[in-house]
Amino acid sequence: MSGEGTTGTGGSQVALVTGGYDHTIKLWQAHSGVCLRTMQHPDSQVNDLEISPNGQMVAACGYQHIRMYDLASANPDPVLNYEGVVKNVSRVGFQENGQWMYTGGEDCTARIWDIRMGHQFQCQRIFQVPAPVNAVVLHPDQSQIVVGGQSGIIHIWDLKTDHNEQLIPEAETSIQDIAIDPSGKLMAAVNNKGNCYVWSLGGSPPRPVPRKHLQAHKKYALRCKFSYDSTMLVTTSGDCSARVWRTSDWALLRELRSDAQRWVWDAAFTLDSRYLFTGSSDSYARLWDLDSGALEREYCGHQKPITALAFRDQAV
Repeated sequence: MSGEGTTGTGGSQVALVTGGYDHTIKLWQAHSGVCLRTMQHPDSQVNDLEISPNGQMVAACGYQHIRMYDLASANPDPVLNYEGVVKNVSRVGFQENGQWMYTGGEDCTARIWDIRMGHQFQCQRIFQVPAPVNAVVLHPDQSQIVVGGQSGIIHIWDLKTDHNEQLIPEAETSIQDIAIDPSGKLMAAVNNKGNCYVWSLGGSPPRPVPRKHLQAHKKYALRCKFSYDSTMLVTTSGDCSARVWRTSDWALLRELRSDAQRWVWDAAFTLDSRYLFTGSSDSYARLWDLDSGALEREYCGHQKPITALAFRDQAV
């Protein structure tokens, strides 16, 4: 991550966005730690954040709504606001060209939303599952959405055929997060017992083959994400740490902790895979150097726990 030539508005080369329980979303200058803007997210915590493929917008989801904010303007309020969902919306993401979004939530559904109209969300498709949804991820080839939730079942939804397959990596657990690496060859899932399961993906459509089981944490696992070069997987937890694993042999590379850090709710790699951002219950976001394990920078401004962050690096 380079600080050279970065700007703090939409279309910037580097954008760090955080949100949490103080009902705000903050845009940061990543290389300096300066908060550039605060956007209002009334009546709800922020459960997840995702920056659009063109870098102009950030989507946020929370209790009974999905909102879109314009990163290119000074407007502190959402430019799109959908309040037609019940319960918490737990995850949000974009199709690679920004033509549609996907979400998952406590209403036991994953949904696809057409956002091409520009001024409204229109629900196109709904995938029903038997329990509240905690995790939703789109395969890089755009052909499948993988859904996980409190039943412990992972559903692989084929968007072309509308068929689905199911995986149950561990009985009597809750799937907290799922990640697929940028190459589309690896899938990971973490659960509420701190375990991480990894599958190899191959074929067309991609099919999972069990590859590795990691006891990633001794307490509740919260998130898992692959680095852009697919060489690392980060898992975060209620044990107040983020752990970085090498995907070639699943060795633990780094355990990232600070004295003040509490539950680590979210994480994001930089494009060069040299740095990692984390967001914690102590209201701080942090930047870590993965080569040394050193804490490089802290982002201070939230008044309550940070539960979501999104990062867009140069050329992503």
